[in-house]
Amino acid sequence: MKAEILLMSKKEQDRSEVIRLYVEGYIKQKDAGKRLGLSPRQVRRLAVAYRKRGASGIIHGGRGKTSNRKIKTDIQQRAIAIVRQQYPDFGPTFANEKLTEEHDFSFSVETLRQWMISDGLWSPKSKKHKRVHPMREPRLQVGEMVQIDGSPHDWFEGRAAKCTLIVFIDDATSRLAELRFFPSETTEAYMSCLCSYLERYGRPAALYSDKHSVFRVNQEDAESGEQLTQFGRMLKTLDVEGIQANTPQAKGRVERANKTLQDRLIKEMRLAGISGIEAGNTFLTEYMKKHNAKFARQPVSDADAHRPVLHSAEELDLIFSIHTTRKLSKNLTAQYHNTLYQIKIKGIGYAMRGAKVMMCEDFKGNVTILYKGRVLNYETFKRGEKQPAIEDDKTINNAIDKAIEKQKSRPNYKPPVNHPWRTSMLRQTPQKRTILSGRKEDISTLR
Repeated sequence: MKAEILLMSKKEQDRSEVIRLYVEGYIKQKDAGKRLGLSPRQVRRLAVAYRKRGASGIIHGGRGKTSNRKIKTDIQQRAIAIVRQQYPDFGPTFANEKLTEEHDFSFSVETLRQWMISDGLWSPKSKKHKRVHPMREPRLQVGEMVQIDGSPHDWFEGRAAKCTLIVFIDDATSRLAELRFFPSETTEAYMSCLCSYLERYGRPAALYSDKHSVFRVNQEDAESGEQLTQFGRMLKTLDVEGIQANTPQAKGRVERANKTLQDRLIKEMRLAGISGIEAGNTFLTEYMKKHNAKFARQPVSDADAHRPVLHSAEELDLIFSIHTTRKLSKNLTAQYHNTLYQIKIKGIGYAMRGAKVMMCEDFKGNVTILYKGRVLNYETFKRGEKQPAIEDDKTINNAIDKAIEKQKSRPNYKPPVNHPWRTSMLRQTPQKRTILSGRKEDISTLR
C-alpha cells in the first residue's frame, strides 16, 4: 500500500488528533467538543468523516478548488481592459470608484488592487520608516482655524501652462472651503480667495499657513522696517489671527489635501477635457462638492466660530489692496510707481507738507490716497518707464511666460531710436517742477 502525503494546517492536525482519540474511545464526545470548541453535532460529523476516510476526512473539501464566490474571469478581463485604456495611471481606490460610477461594476477595492498588481498596472508601495511627529487633534468648531496653502503643479498635464492651486481647508471638518487656480502664488491670489471666503462664511478665528513671504517678513533687516506683510496687515485689520507653521507636517491637513488633489483633481479635469485656468476654476465649484461629500467629516461641536464681517464694501476694497506709505513734498506731491501724484486741496496746505500718506492700490491698478483716514483728491503725472518688478522663485516662471507671450504677439516690433524712455531720461529737473507746479489754489483746508 502506497503511503499518502496529506497537506494539513495546524488547526486540521489538532482536529485530527482529537477526533482520533474520540473515535478510539479514549475521550468522551463532550470532552472532544470542549477541546475543539465545537458542538456535539459537529464532533459527530467529523467522527463519521474520520471513520470513512481517515485523517483526510478532516481536511476541508474546498481545498485546491476554485471558490464559488470568485468573480468570473470575463468580468475581471473587461474591468482590467477598461482600466488599462481609460484609467492607466489611476490608483486602485480611484479606479474602483470610476468603474462603479461609470461602468456599473461591483467589487471591492482590494480585489481590483490585486488584479492591477498581477497585470502590472499598479506597484505596491514599500513601507518606509517614517519620522514620528506629535499628533494634534482637529479643532472642535467650524471656522476656528482654516489651513491655507498654495500648490504649484502641472495641473493641466501640458494642455496649459503650469499654475498654482490655492487651497483653503477647515481644520475641524477637513472640508475644502476655497479652491482657485492662479498663475502663481502671490498676495493677490490669497487676498482674492480670502475675500470670497468672507462673503460665503464670515471671518474665521485664525488662518494657518507656512512661512512664505506672503505671510511673513523673512528679512530681519528689511529696509522698510515693517514687521507685517500686506497679507498680515490685512488680517490684523479684519481681526483674524495669522499663524505660521514651523514644518509642513504641522499643517498636515492641507498638505494631504494637496496630495489628494494632485492625484484626483488632475484626472477628473483630464476626463472632463479641462485645459485652462478659467475653465478649471469653473470646474472646481462642482468638484469641491464631490470631494467634500467623500472626505469631509462632521465637527465635534455643532457651534460655528465664524464671525460677521463688520467693514463696509468700500472699506473692504481698501483693506484688500496694497498699502504703501509715502511722504508729501513741499508741493504736496508723492511719487509711486514712477508716477507723481499731485494732491488737490483748498488753501496753501502748510500742515500737509512732509506729511505721510497711505497709497492704496487695488489689483486693477486703481490708487486711493488716504491721509488720517480721509480720501484725498489728486492729479497724476507720468515719469517715464516703470522699473521692472522684483520676482521670487514662485513668480519668476509666470513673469517669463508673460514676456514670451508678449514678444510672440509682436514678432516684428522694433522700437525707434528716440523712444520716449530715452527722452524722459534727458528731461531737465526745472522742467518737471514747472509742469507740476501749475496754478496755485487756495489750499487752507481739506475738501
